[in-house]
Amino acid sequence: MASSFSSELMRILLCAFVLSVRSSFEKKVLVHGAQITVSVSSLSPSVNCTASTNNVNSTLKLVHKYGPCSQLFDGGPINHTQVLLEDMARVKWIQSKISNSISGTSDLKESNVSLPASNSTNGGGYVVTIGLGTPTKDLTLLFDTGSALTWTQCEPCISCYSQAEPIFDPSNSSSYANISCFAPSCIGLASGTGELPGCSGSRCIYGTGYGDGSSTVGLFATETLTLSPTDVITNFEFGCGQNNGGLFDGYAGLLGLARDPISIIEQTATKYGRYFSYCLPPSTSAPGYLTFGRDKVTSPSLSFTPMVTVAQNPLFYGIKIIGISVDGKPLSIPSTVFSSASTIIDSGTTVTQLPPTAYTALRSAFREAMANYTSAPPFEPLDTCYDFSGVSTFTGPVITFTFDGPINIDLDLSGMFYVVDVSQVCLAFVAGADDFAIYGNTQQRTFEVVYDVTGGQIGFGAK
Repeated sequence: MASSFSSELMRILLCAFVLSVRSSFEKKVLVHGAQITVSVSSLSPSVNCTASTNNVNSTLKLVHKYGPCSQLFDGGPINHTQVLLEDMARVKWIQSKISNSISGTSDLKESNVSLPASNSTNGGGYVVTIGLGTPTKDLTLLFDTGSALTWTQCEPCISCYSQAEPIFDPSNSSSYANISCFAPSCIGLASGTGELPGCSGSRCIYGTGYGDGSSTVGLFATETLTLSPTDVITNFEFGCGQNNGGLFDGYAGLLGLARDPISIIEQTATKYGRYFSYCLPPSTSAPGYLTFGRDKVTSPSLSFTPMVTVAQNPLFYGIKIIGISVDGKPLSIPSTVFSSASTIIDSGTTVTQLPPTAYTALRSAFREAMANYTSAPPFEPLDTCYDFSGVSTFTGPVITFTFDGPINIDLDLSGMFYVVDVSQVCLAFVAGADDFAIYGNTQQRTFEVVYDVTGGQIGFGAK
């Protein structure tokens, strides 16, 4: 295990790698004020899973769960219909977590569910590989800023889905220990899971559910968590899931980074200071990274916006949008549109959800700027698409988000478009609810996104 961790972590992608990708990409990109001219061929980049060997400590390689750099990759093309269906389910799940109250006590025996493939709550997410137990076993987990509890499937299974690695067996680990029903962390589980804990004898039983009906239930326990050969966290509290339902696409569970005492961010507060960052790659064909600790940030400059507490559910990381510009021109959006909407930044939502008034203004300005290009049919739920077949280059407008601070974030090309193929390149935004918005992971691509939880701020560093 130690050798596999070393070889894997020596390939961790840091921002130096993203810089090199961007450097080669920029040879094909010309920026003209508020517009960008790019090669159409750059919309379908070649696979490059090679990573930098710098700064392996406290850092995990991060890859798109459906991309060719993932061990979950099945060799076929990405099913974009499936990704966007999952994304819509993810949005509904987040809305349910904001609107629903804490549910009843968890039961290890009565949680089996079955879902159709289109109802995963995880959207176009990213996965990381961690080590768990003594001796350490590799597990691929979805990294999720919208969930607090870290959990993995465990033997003996009452109900387990198929995953890439062998299911974790706590009986083979010398560092595993169950948590008592009367332990403070068990009693406080509801804030992080949305469900009251249960008991099996004196053992704490956790349960957490998702908006589409999927769930995980099992033993709440402690174990040794290994991020790198030099970053080992003992007595890490996690969910050892023995009854798991829903479609989880082959990965072993979730790594929870939300705002709650049970989150890995709070459990490692002494070590990392409640400070983490990630860099999502420009495409599914390259890796990015997730890193813990202030001294690991590599962006030459960062712009910070205040971290907002979402009153309906403080698990989520809130931000405040002030305005949006297209082609260097601010959109005419009433200030009340954003001030009356709760906005979160989320690692698992693929395309940004905007209040309808804001989305309509963005779509109108974008279509006007792209009027010289051939339209393509909508790709549900994306309604503004273009056909670049036979076109060698195209010029598009820069989309700029203004967040509280104020700070201005110019989106990377990969943050403006969702590419089905060159004949269907779509604006990567949709109209959501009037009172709710999500800043999705497509718009975060190529930025180093920094979460300074103690300082109450979120930073964006353009690469």
